[in-house]
Amino acid sequence: MSTAAPPRKAAPRRERTGGRLSNGAFALLLTAPGIALFATIIIYPLVSALFTGFFKQDLRLPGREFVGLDNFTYWLDGEFLTILKQTLVFTIGATLVPFVIGFALALALNSGLKGSGFMRGLFLFPWVIPGVVVSFLWMWIFNANYGVLNGVLMDTGIIDESVSWLGQPGTAMLAVIVTKTWASFPWMMVMLLAGLQTVPRELHEAASIDGAGSIRRFFAVTWPQVRGVASIVLLLEFIWNFQHFDTIYVLTGGGPAGATETFATAVYQTAFKGFDIGRATALGGLWMLLLLLLVVVYLRITERKDDA
Repeated sequence: MSTAAPPRKAAPRRERTGGRLSNGAFALLLTAPGIALFATIIIYPLVSALFTGFFKQDLRLPGREFVGLDNFTYWLDGEFLTILKQTLVFTIGATLVPFVIGFALALALNSGLKGSGFMRGLFLFPWVIPGVVVSFLWMWIFNANYGVLNGVLMDTGIIDESVSWLGQPGTAMLAVIVTKTWASFPWMMVMLLAGLQTVPRELHEAASIDGAGSIRRFFAVTWPQVRGVASIVLLLEFIWNFQHFDTIYVLTGGGPAGATETFATAVYQTAFKGFDIGRATALGGLWMLLLLLLVVVYLRITERKDDA
C-alpha cells in the first residue's frame, strides 16, 4: 500500500528591491523637468538681477565695477520714499475706487434688476480691451486741445478754458487713476457678484421678517458673507496695481516732473533711458521686497479663509 508524499511547501517569495525607486525619488524624477525649467526662467534671472544690483554697470559700456551697497543707498537716501508715496497713492486710488464702483454694480445686478444679464456683459467691455489700447483711448479723452472731457466740461460751463489733465502735476495722477479704474472695475464687479450670489436668500428673508431695513441687512447679512471674497479681491488688485506699468507709462511716462512716477516706471526709466542697469536692479530689489510682504499677507488671508 503506497502512501502519497506530503505536499511541498512553497518557497518564500523574495522582495525585489534592486533597481526599484522609492516614492520620494520617483516623485523627484517626475518633477525634475518642471523644477529645471522653473530654475532656468525664474530663479536664475532673479538671482542674476539681484546680484547685478551690487555693481556699477552701464548698458553703453562693457564690463562692470563692484560697488557693494552703493546702488541701494543711492535710492534709500534719495528718491525712494517719494517713489514709494506716489506708488501707494496710485495703488490705493486705483484699488478702492473701482472696488466701490464694482461693489455697487454687483449689488444692483444681484437685486434682480431687469436686463441684468445684458448689463453684465456690457460692463465687462472695458476689461477685455488691452491695457495699452485703454491708455491711448483715455489719452485722447484727456487731451488738452481736442479732448472729449474738456469739450463736455466747457460746454456745460464747469470750466472756462481747456485743462491739460496729463500735463499738470496736480491732475496727472488723478487722470491715471481714472483710466485704471475704468479698466479694472469690471473684474471686481464679477468677483463680488459671484460672492453675492452665494448668500442664501433665506437669511435676507429672515432679516426682513425681523424688521431689518436694506442697510441693516447689508451689514448684518450680506457683508459678513462676502467679506472673505472682498478682502481677497482688494488684496489681489492692490498687488497688481503696486506693479502696474502700461497705463502710467503710456499716459504720462512718469511725468510731469515725476508726479506719476512709480516703481515700475522708475526702474524702466533708469535701466533703458538712463542706461544704469545697476541702480535699476537695486531699485527693483527693494521693490520686490515690498511685493513679497504683500504676497505674505495674501497667503495669510487665504489660509485663514480656508481654515474658516
